[in-house]
Amino acid sequence: MFYFIVQRVWFHIKSLPIIYGVYMKFRTDINGLRAIAVMAVVLFHFNPSWVPGGFAGVDVFFVISGFLMTGLIFRGLENNNFSIINFYVARANRIIPALSVVCLALLVFGWFYLTPLDYRTLGKHVASSMGFVSNIIYWRESGYFDAASHSKWLLHTWSLSVEWQFYMIYPVVLVLLKKCMSLTNIKRLLVVGTVVGFIFSVYATYKMPNASYFLFPTRAWEMMMGGLAFLYPLQNLKETSKKYLEWVGIALILASYALISKDNLWPGYLALIPVLGAYLVIIANRSGSVITDNIVMQKVGLWSYSIYLWHWPVVVFGYYFEMQHWEWIGIPISVVLGFCSYKFVESIKFPALSSISFKPIVTFKPLWMVILISVFSVIVQIDNGIYQRLNPNMQVKLKLIEDQTQRPAYDRGCFDYHPVPACTYYDGTKLTNNKPSHILLGDSHGQALVNGIAQSLSALPDYTGLKFYGIAGCLFSENIGGIYGWAKECEQLTKRTIKEINEKYPNIPIIFVSRLSNVILGDNKQSAPIDSFNNYIKLKVDLISTINKLSKDRNIYFLTPTPEFETFIPEYMARNYFLGKNKRVFESVHEYEKRNKLALELLNEVSKNKKVKILDVKPYFCDKNYCYGDDNGIPLYRDDDHVSEYGNKILIPLFNKIS
Repeated sequence: MFYFIVQRVWFHIKSLPIIYGVYMKFRTDINGLRAIAVMAVVLFHFNPSWVPGGFAGVDVFFVISGFLMTGLIFRGLENNNFSIINFYVARANRIIPALSVVCLALLVFGWFYLTPLDYRTLGKHVASSMGFVSNIIYWRESGYFDAASHSKWLLHTWSLSVEWQFYMIYPVVLVLLKKCMSLTNIKRLLVVGTVVGFIFSVYATYKMPNASYFLFPTRAWEMMMGGLAFLYPLQNLKETSKKYLEWVGIALILASYALISKDNLWPGYLALIPVLGAYLVIIANRSGSVITDNIVMQKVGLWSYSIYLWHWPVVVFGYYFEMQHWEWIGIPISVVLGFCSYKFVESIKFPALSSISFKPIVTFKPLWMVILISVFSVIVQIDNGIYQRLNPNMQVKLKLIEDQTQRPAYDRGCFDYHPVPACTYYDGTKLTNNKPSHILLGDSHGQALVNGIAQSLSALPDYTGLKFYGIAGCLFSENIGGIYGWAKECEQLTKRTIKEINEKYPNIPIIFVSRLSNVILGDNKQSAPIDSFNNYIKLKVDLISTINKLSKDRNIYFLTPTPEFETFIPEYMARNYFLGKNKRVFESVHEYEKRNKLALELLNEVSKNKKVKILDVKPYFCDKNYCYGDDNGIPLYRDDDHVSEYGNKILIPLFNKIS
């Protein structure tokens, strides 16, 4: 019996995925906590309605990681034998091999089944994942919960990048602090840092929600919270107290899974719920728990890293091939792949560096995995998805579709997310000194239409140029910054622009283009803000006032909102053609009218001013029943809501109504 117990314990110790030079005591409660985290994430990604807040499982992982890393570092600092290089090597041995296999498998899969556009994007994402900067890339591309997320095979690696950045910075900071203060004071400083980090995260999440979701500074406090669980353990707790502490912690975690959803700003003050729950489970330090220490939770916990790596590509696979009820097949596949990855990849014991010299470094296998996979993925990206792997007819058709994803070359330097000098266009050519005969005030939807409007107006005998004032997300309304806190720059640009127009360009017609429903309700398909209707009333008063001031001596043309879709049109069309499917992208007219109800009502009020002409885009994109994203097999949009250059041509008859 004694031999069996020793053998069993040794098996668990060898299975421990976090190793730093010496074997650490295996914590079955933490292994079970991993299972609770990964199960929630997997269920959420396959079907968000099952576990609305399942994404909070990542926050639980962060706490666990912070606890384990702090333990490794502080043990080394206390014994004066901590090596930053060996720490990095241990992290690389742990993380990179399994990640490399997933990335390599996707690159091989993509060679045969992804369009050049999708393959090029995959190459970019593989390189960013292997370089542990994918969180920055995804932050700059779009939000985690956007429709486009299901076309990104490695979106989930953002959390690995955050952890890696923590691994790179955290030990260096602690080693430097040890040179100038005692370990006791470092511990106190970490308490302060955790509190300050949490406060900063709450503030930043409110101000910059998308950046806060992905970036390291707003996530660091969660890992530091795990560090505090190691630094300030509860001593001599009775088993009953441990049990209650564990139960409260698990209850908090499960409550976050059930009561929080993607509609909540994250992370922020609500992230304290799962983080505190994980913290309590860890400090309870309860072995033999019926919740965490059972065979199912222990096995899932051991496989959790690999399950996490594989599950999201499996989710995207189902979306890519439009599998029905995919969750019932995809979840078991994810678990099986996770088990295989754990058994055949994670279990490989890569050696630590014997010394920091040329030979050990060049024979360090994870480094070569990163280099080789990154080089190939960069080639895929630079070569635009490697069109040469396709037959010539396929290349021509896909190139025609994918060309519509490009912005006009001439717009760069004239439009950005911050106010920039306006530009004047003449038939698609940027001018410098011409006095314009027409003015366009717009957001990114206006920027997308500049070419078509300029081309149409160039046929007028007195046309001398279209001057475009634009900023992303901006509706030119004088006091919009007072209505929507995010629109301060827009308000500044509006006031400056109106003054310039009235002084320099009297009597010149103005064209308004705005993604108006996005201003009123928020991004397409997302829940409207609670105060959206009250803000709408204020906006209506302000916009009518702004239009009245501008229309005293000129005509105003206002375009109705264009239809919006749940998928990027060119990618979807290219994918269907590549896979031999013949599908159009469409949404019902009812959906269009429902989405734009308040915007159309607002334009109806604005049009009571006799100088205002409403130009309705709907007949050019919709029939009686549906609005379409393509025409004759060519995308009308460059993404899900911005009109493409081909879409511009479709609208030229509408623009011809401008005089």
